[in-house]
Amino acid sequence: MSALSDQLVTFAILAYLVAMISHAVEYALGNARKVPAAAPARELVGAGAGGPGGTVEEPAAPAATRPDRSAARAALAGRIAAWITVLAAALHLGAVVTRGIAAERMPWGNMYEFVLTVTWIGAAAWLAVLWKQPSLRRLGLFLTLVMVLLLAFAELKLYVQVVPLMPALQSYWFIIHVSTIIFASGIFLLGVVPAVAYLMRSGWEQGKRSFPYTLARRLPAAAGLERLTFTLHAFAFPIFTFAVIAGAIWAEAAWGRAWGWDPKETWAFISWVVYAGYLHARATPSVKRNVATWIAVVGFLTMLMNLFGVNFFFTGLHSYAGVN
Repeated sequence: MSALSDQLVTFAILAYLVAMISHAVEYALGNARKVPAAAPARELVGAGAGGPGGTVEEPAAPAATRPDRSAARAALAGRIAAWITVLAAALHLGAVVTRGIAAERMPWGNMYEFVLTVTWIGAAAWLAVLWKQPSLRRLGLFLTLVMVLLLAFAELKLYVQVVPLMPALQSYWFIIHVSTIIFASGIFLLGVVPAVAYLMRSGWEQGKRSFPYTLARRLPAAAGLERLTFTLHAFAFPIFTFAVIAGAIWAEAAWGRAWGWDPKETWAFISWVVYAGYLHARATPSVKRNVATWIAVVGFLTMLMNLFGVNFFFTGLHSYAGVN
């Protein structure tokens, strides 16, 4: 099962890559353009029955329009990308499930398994958003790019063989705490995609034509991206809050203290403060949407620091990453 999981991860990465290329094709072909069809020639008609035989010109009908072929091709590439993303997410889920079967536990015991599950949550959440709002499909280019990068990094740098769960993690709080952290992290992962897209699109709509704003020329309207950013973060934040509280309760049971400013705990608290700051700024009319969205981006950077930086550069009671 472990070997099958590894193979499924590889196939999932390849599928996300193909989906990303298809999204790039859709993005490159751009919005539909209307090409004027040939206007019908003016016709000479009689002035009237029994008239003197004079003729008048009948005005030609307005020129018809037809969609440019590139627009149809773009739509087809987008639909293909969406279906390949569904396939990639199915392969991804298979990799997570088979990893858990091989380990005979929930597959969250080390950093590799954590990233594997968080990215699947992000992909599944994206498909749910896409099903509800198909007009946001072009965000898939950036989402699949994130999937490819994170999964490839996990495979190359974080991979470890399946091992039993270490004694310190053998508790029912492991499922409660880690599952909620994973779920919230996956939604935050998805949330940063429209946040960055909004910052670029907002700049484009304000007339900025330098890089990276040019990347946003064919993105959905900034207002919709900003609303999606807020919705995702407002949904994930209470779950993240519960996860932090559950972690403190588990720490009290395991180590005899609820909070000890361990590096992982400290950065979790920093992330919580930053995301709370984002939601407060978003609810404050005097704070510009751009400023609030930048706070959300900073919040995700603190999450990355907690996931990667703490595990690579610090040592503490949460050193379960499985990497040196």
